[in-house]
Amino acid sequence: MTLSVRRKTMGSVISMVNMKGGVGKTTVTVNLATCLAKNHKLRVLIVDLDTQINATLSFMTPAHFAKLKQEKRTLKTLITQAVYPKNEMIFSPKEIIQQNICNIKGLDLMPGDIELYEDFVLAEMIYDHTMGKQQNYGQTWQQIEDRLIKVVLKPFLNNYDLILLDFSPGDHLITRSGILASDFYIIPAKLEPLSVIGIGILEGRIKQFKESNRTQIELLGIVLTSLGRNTKMSTNVQARLIKDFGKNILFQTEIPMNVAVARAIDECRPVVLTEPQSVGAKAFEELGEEFFKRFY
Repeated sequence: MTLSVRRKTMGSVISMVNMKGGVGKTTVTVNLATCLAKNHKLRVLIVDLDTQINATLSFMTPAHFAKLKQEKRTLKTLITQAVYPKNEMIFSPKEIIQQNICNIKGLDLMPGDIELYEDFVLAEMIYDHTMGKQQNYGQTWQQIEDRLIKVVLKPFLNNYDLILLDFSPGDHLITRSGILASDFYIIPAKLEPLSVIGIGILEGRIKQFKESNRTQIELLGIVLTSLGRNTKMSTNVQARLIKDFGKNILFQTEIPMNVAVARAIDECRPVVLTEPQSVGAKAFEELGEEFFKRFY
């Protein structure tokens, strides 16, 4: 596979996605975004689509998030307003955004919410949109997939250079809608078989979207994370990724296992800010440089 990036001048939306959990999606997202804003002066928005709100809690304490949730200043409010546009708007989209987080100019966060995937909310949404229309649930579901996250992101496209989406693991409606709203995607992956299975599920879903002309999303690359001692298994998995995607699709920068990354989570700040001289932080700095050269 050769890289042919269809760049946009503003508001490029990038999914940081793998259908397998525990592969470092959030850690890559928050540290890459921080490096791009800090070192390259890009305006970057992180959108937390994960019900575990890990990206949100990478930048603020649970108490701060609880306050935002009580005030309804989370992504759930924007999704509700997108689903029911005729209702009175509680907040303007810009009022939800946490600006210049960690005092990094241009680094903004759209806080997530732990209630995004409540089944009864999705069922009610499908029912309401089907009533009075000559279409079935399948058609309604597809329409919601196609437009939901696009509508949420539309007010921000001209305000940012990059919008990075962080997801829950698994093939959920909001994950699919986020992919459909994206121009590009990056796959964080561990060198283990289950991680490759997650990539396979993701690639199958994206292939399905492309065959039905629902997206033109492009793969920017695969980031290998949590690397430790090389084993026969890890070598075989890496060889399989190279065979399936080509060597140039793998980012040269690999993210090692590093305790400083875990300590940064406790401090609610990315490791590139808490321990910039650590092995993990230096790897993310290199990844930021490689991404910038690859994309720009």
